[in-house]
Amino acid sequence: MSVHSLDLAAAWPVERVSVAVLQRSLDADDSGGTNRRVDTFGDPDHSYRLASLAKPISAWAMLIAVEEGVLQLDTPVGQPGCTLRHLLAHAGGYAFDGDEPISPPERRRIYSNTGIELAAAAVEAAAGMPFADYLTEAVLQPLGMSSTTLRGSPAHGVYSTVSDMCRFVDETIAPRLVSAQTAAMATHPVFPELAGVIPGLGRYDPCPWGLGIEVRGSKAPHWTGTTNSSRAFGHFGGAGTFVWVDLGVARHTALSCVALTDRPFDQWADQALVLWPQFSDAIIAEVLATEAAS
Repeated sequence: MSVHSLDLAAAWPVERVSVAVLQRSLDADDSGGTNRRVDTFGDPDHSYRLASLAKPISAWAMLIAVEEGVLQLDTPVGQPGCTLRHLLAHAGGYAFDGDEPISPPERRRIYSNTGIELAAAAVEAAAGMPFADYLTEAVLQPLGMSSTTLRGSPAHGVYSTVSDMCRFVDETIAPRLVSAQTAAMATHPVFPELAGVIPGLGRYDPCPWGLGIEVRGSKAPHWTGTTNSSRAFGHFGGAGTFVWVDLGVARHTALSCVALTDRPFDQWADQALVLWPQFSDAIIAEVLATEAAS
């Protein structure tokens, strides 16, 4: 049965939109591929600028570097007392953009492009290769993300498609490139007590974040649906993009949603923060109704 709620994206005030809902059984064996289905609206192979959806992808490459022994999560990076772990969790004390720290590490959740860029530079130096090459070899090629490229900052310079983003979503649910323990650490709160501001949304106390990946927790209001569980994780981007993965909203299904548009978030933020939660809630309601009837 198709997920008809995807059609709601046609009413968004954007020129182009591509969305997908990915359902993956949490019960069945994955070997036959029958426990995974993807429904799409729009062209799943159109390339979009991801903006900050680049951060989870870049962070995954950094976690692979940690598992390969290139460096450690506790490797010092940046100002005194700051580590790779701090930077990936937006707890390094760096501003949104800017080389100078504005706070000691682990005091506040300060969402920071600079922190991700410093982390990528540390991997680049330790690995002895450009971070874009490391990302391609560690993440994009193994996952078959052939339409995804890094053009500039690892914090916001990735371009990709819905099809490729679904491949990355699969990796976060059933990791092949990192251990299950590392994946769980990336998608659960790190320094969970920290409060902070999410640009474009507001201040939250606490403001949970994983390693390069936002954790929904009890944040409200939020860009995800009102019915998403506290276990939902993902990211949204300034290009009018988002992805969420929810392992807690359905009994037997890992439910995920990818939405990519070509209109910058700040041009329709007030509308997006109404339309996106409504869209997610409609998808969740439809999938739960189907699950209950089966």
